[in-house]
Amino acid sequence: MLFTNHLKKMTTSTILLLILSVIIAAALSFYQYLYKVKNQSKLYWFLAFLRFISLFSIFLLLINPIISRKINEIKKAPLPIVIDNSKSISELKATKEASELYQKIADNKEIIAKYDVQLFSFDNEFEPLEELDFKGNQSHIDGVAKNLKQLYRNTNYPVVLFTDGNQTMGNDYVFSFQENTNVFPIVLGDTTTVFDLKINQINVNKYAFLKNKFPVEVFLQYNGNQSISTTFAIQKGNQTIHKQTVTFSKDKKAQSISVLLNADKVGIAKYKAVISSNVKEKNTFNNSKNFAVEIIDQRSEIALISDINHPDLSALKRSIEVNQQRKVTIFKPNEIKSLQNYNILILYQPTASFKSIFEQNKVAQINTFVVTGLSTDFNFLNQVQNDLLFKMSAQKEDYLATFESTFNLFAQSNIGFENFPPLEHKFGTIAAKSNLNTMLTARIRNVQLQNPLLTFAENGSKRNAYLLGENIWKWRLENNLNKKSFDDFDLFTDKIIQFLITNASKKNLNVTYESFYNSGENIEITAEYFNKNYEFDDKAQLTIQVVNLKTKASKKYDLLKSATNYKVNLEGLESGNYSFKVIEKQSNTSFSGVFEVLDFDIEKQFVNPDKARLEQLASNTNGKIYYTNQIEKLVKSLIKNENYIPIQKETIKKSPLIDWTWLLVFLIVSLGVEWFVRKYNGLL
Repeated sequence: MLFTNHLKKMTTSTILLLILSVIIAAALSFYQYLYKVKNQSKLYWFLAFLRFISLFSIFLLLINPIISRKINEIKKAPLPIVIDNSKSISELKATKEASELYQKIADNKEIIAKYDVQLFSFDNEFEPLEELDFKGNQSHIDGVAKNLKQLYRNTNYPVVLFTDGNQTMGNDYVFSFQENTNVFPIVLGDTTTVFDLKINQINVNKYAFLKNKFPVEVFLQYNGNQSISTTFAIQKGNQTIHKQTVTFSKDKKAQSISVLLNADKVGIAKYKAVISSNVKEKNTFNNSKNFAVEIIDQRSEIALISDINHPDLSALKRSIEVNQQRKVTIFKPNEIKSLQNYNILILYQPTASFKSIFEQNKVAQINTFVVTGLSTDFNFLNQVQNDLLFKMSAQKEDYLATFESTFNLFAQSNIGFENFPPLEHKFGTIAAKSNLNTMLTARIRNVQLQNPLLTFAENGSKRNAYLLGENIWKWRLENNLNKKSFDDFDLFTDKIIQFLITNASKKNLNVTYESFYNSGENIEITAEYFNKNYEFDDKAQLTIQVVNLKTKASKKYDLLKSATNYKVNLEGLESGNYSFKVIEKQSNTSFSGVFEVLDFDIEKQFVNPDKARLEQLASNTNGKIYYTNQIEKLVKSLIKNENYIPIQKETIKKSPLIDWTWLLVFLIVSLGVEWFVRKYNGLL
C-alpha cells in the first residue's frame, strides 16, 4: 500500500522564475484585453483570465521545474499459498478440503493486512492458481521450491503448502526449499495406516546378451502393522518364470529381491512383476509393474586366417580384443570348415591354400580385411578379388606411410603414421579396379608413390579393407614407445574392424526407445544417424510415423537435433500398442519398432499421504506441519509471527513538470475555449 506526501520542494531560482512568469502572464493578458478598453465587461475579464492561464502554462513548461514527492511504502512479506492439483489428491478423497481450506487463509482480513497473499497450484508444472480440477498426471513438489526461489529471490517469506507429500518426479523436495523460507505443509488425505503391498521400483539393464543370465532387482514395500506372507512372481506372457514367498512385519516393511533370468531368445522380452497376498487391499494399482529387456547377440567373432607364423598375428589379435565384445580366433586355411559363425575374415598374406576360403565367401559374403606382404601369392590374389590389380616383382621394398587428410569414410586422426617404421612389401604397382577410399598411401623415403598402403572398398553391402605391407606389429610397438600406451593404435584398428562389422543397410540408424511407457508420462524416442563408420551425422533429416495398432490412427513427427542425437516427444498418446517407423529422408534408411503405452497412473499408487517427509520438510525449514482440522491454528500463527512484520519504507520521487501530461491538456483546453469564445462573440 502506498501513501503519498504532496509536499513539493523547489529551488529559490525556480520560485523566482515562477513569480516572474505570473507577473508577465498577467501583464500580457491585461494589456491585450483590458488596457485601453473602455467597457471592461465580464467577457473581457474571462478572456483575459483564459489568456493568463495559457501564457502561465507555457512559461511553466519552459521553466520545467522539478517536483519532489515523498512516498511512504508499506512493504508486506509475500505469502504464497500453493495447492497440489494432481490426481493423487482426488484418489485420497481430499479435493473438497483442498478447495475450501485455502480460501480460509487467503480471505482472512488479518492475513491480507499483514501479507501479500499469492495463490499457486502445481502438478507437473507450477503456475498461478486459476482453477483446481485435480487431474494432474504428476506431482512435482521440487519444482515448487525452484519456482519460488526465482520469484522471491533474497526475500524472507512463509509458504503454505497444501499437498499429500507424494512426489512422482524431480529431486527430493525435503531439501529443496531455500533457508530463509518457512514451509507450513497442510497434510491432505487420511493418515490412517491402510494395508498395502507395493512394487516400488525395478532395476534392470536395458540390454542382455543371448544365452546369458541377467539380474533383476525389485524393491517391495509394505504398509501395515501385522506380519504377513506374500507371493512375489515374475511373469513372461502367460508363464510364471519365477516365484517366491516374501514375508513382511511391522518392523520389516521393505524388501529387495534379486533374481537372475535367462536370456534365451534374441529380441525384446517383456516381463511383469507381481506381488499378492490373501488380504484384500484398498489399492491394487501398485501391485504389479512391467519391464522389458532387449536381448542381443552383439559379440563379434573374427577369424584370423594365415598359412604362416608372424608377429603381426598376435599384434592384430591383441589390438582387436581390447574391445571385449570382439573375439579373434587364429586358423590355418585348412582348419576352418565353415564361415557362418564369423562376422569378419582377416586374411593374412593369402596364397593358393586360401582358395576354399574365397570360394566359401562368395556365398557367405563376409567382409574381409586382407593383409599382403612378402609371402603373398599376388597372381592368386588377382584372381579371387576385383578391387586391386597387383603387378609385383621379386624385389623387396620398405614402404613408409603418408596420411591422406581427405579421407572421409570414417573419422580417423593422424596418429603419427609418417613416423612409423616402414612396412615390407614386394616392389611394384598397385592399381584400383573399383572405387577405393584410401587412408594411407605409400612412399619410398621421400618419394611419394601412387600405390595405396591402406585402402577400403565397398561393393553394395560388401566391404573390404586392404593393408599392403607386413610388420604392422612395429607400428603398435612404436605407438607404445612414443605415447606410453597402445591406445592410439588400438583405436585405429578398432575403427577398421568397426567399419567392416557395420552393415550400412541396417546399422546407420540407431533408435533408442522403451518397450513400455506409462500413460501421462513423457514418451521420448531418440535416434542417432551415423556415417559409414558409425559416427554421428548431424545433417540427417529424421521423421517418425506412429500408428495405433488398434485404431490404425497415424501421426507423423520430425525429430529435432540436439548435441548428440535426434529426439521427439510423443505427447498425448492413449494407452495401447503402437508401431513406429523412423526414416532418414536423404538415404531412405529406416528403423521400425513397437512399444506399448500402459494404462498406468502413477498418481494412483498412493494409499496415504507421505506424512514423514512433510514433517521433515517442516523441520528443515523451521516450519510446522498442520492437518486439515488445524487451519485456524495456522492462521493465528501466521498473524502472530513477528518474523514477517510489514516494513514502512520512505522514498523521494523527483519528476519534471513536462512529464505531467495533464498540464499540456489544460493548455490546449484553455486556448481552445478562448478561441471559441472570441469566435462566438465576433472578436476574431
